[in-house]
Amino acid sequence: MKIIVLQDHLRSGGTERQSVLLANAFAAAGHESTLITFRPGGALAHSVSPQVTRVSLQPFDFKIDWAAPGLRSRVRNAAPDVILCMGRMANCYAGSLQRDLPQTAVIATMRTGKNLPTRYHRSLATVRHIVANSHDAHDTLVRIYRVNAARIAVILNSLVFPATAAEPRDPPFRAQFGAGPRTVVLFCVAMFRPEKNQRELIEIAQGLPADLDWQLWLAGDGPARAACEQLVMTRNLGQRVKFPGFLRDPVPLYRAADIAVHASSSEALSNFLIEAQAHGLPVVAYAAQGIAECFIPNRTGWMIPRGQADAFRAAILRLHHAPAADREALALAAKSFACRTFDPEQQVAAYLELFSRLRSTD
Repeated sequence: MKIIVLQDHLRSGGTERQSVLLANAFAAAGHESTLITFRPGGALAHSVSPQVTRVSLQPFDFKIDWAAPGLRSRVRNAAPDVILCMGRMANCYAGSLQRDLPQTAVIATMRTGKNLPTRYHRSLATVRHIVANSHDAHDTLVRIYRVNAARIAVILNSLVFPATAAEPRDPPFRAQFGAGPRTVVLFCVAMFRPEKNQRELIEIAQGLPADLDWQLWLAGDGPARAACEQLVMTRNLGQRVKFPGFLRDPVPLYRAADIAVHASSSEALSNFLIEAQAHGLPVVAYAAQGIAECFIPNRTGWMIPRGQADAFRAAILRLHHAPAADREALALAAKSFACRTFDPEQQVAAYLELFSRLRSTD
């Protein structure tokens, strides 16, 4: 098959990581895989396999996410069998691409908890099929956007950074940030955007008991990072809150942390939380679309109603004070759940089966 994966920019977010993973996997499976982005470069550009044809539509980076010069002619000339639209901007073009190429299976995706732009919403009625990356996202499409459930497939995110069979803790990395054996390390990986809400994680951590030795590691980069760093400096939390920055491979931090924390308001299925589970970390997260599907509720992860900071802290403290045997059993259950549920081979196979089925109905 000739498959195009469409994405606006290879920034460091979860959807972008999934785009690269899928394009690489389609190529590895023997398909003619092309990854088209609107903007050139990006933090994940290095991750694209040499087997994948990489196309950037902007001749240089206009820094405009929605500008896709020549997209329709480029796609028309390529005559793909399938176009998989990833991300909000790419999905805004999905409907017009389907109208231009009626023989091509143009597939929209639902990977966000944000309100959809008008063009995105309209595309949902035009494309051949839609992939939702969680059951919550599927229900949102049916309930809010009135999409026929028969036109939706649920294919979960794939683990980008799976764990090894026996993954040791990483005390040297803790020492790098001044975390001792008794320090409870709270960890979050996310782009710094207002909706990711790292600011509230700082507020939650600051409200933990005064006698608790804690640190909060906020990995990632983005426009909201400077404001978070300013908040940390203003509150004199520099010894407690660390900013490791964008990490090509966050696995060493998963191995060094104790509890995964997440306060985002606009998820569909969090890559960070499923990876945290794969590395044996328990999860405490505010409620959002798809969050409860990232862990085993009330066993390996706890979903807290939004705004209930005291309940969030209480869950952290319960995990911290749990007996060692309980923590070990939790870690094993989390790893088993994540590796079974979000296995990349299983998810890629589901995409390819869907593509073949849609082609056979042409």
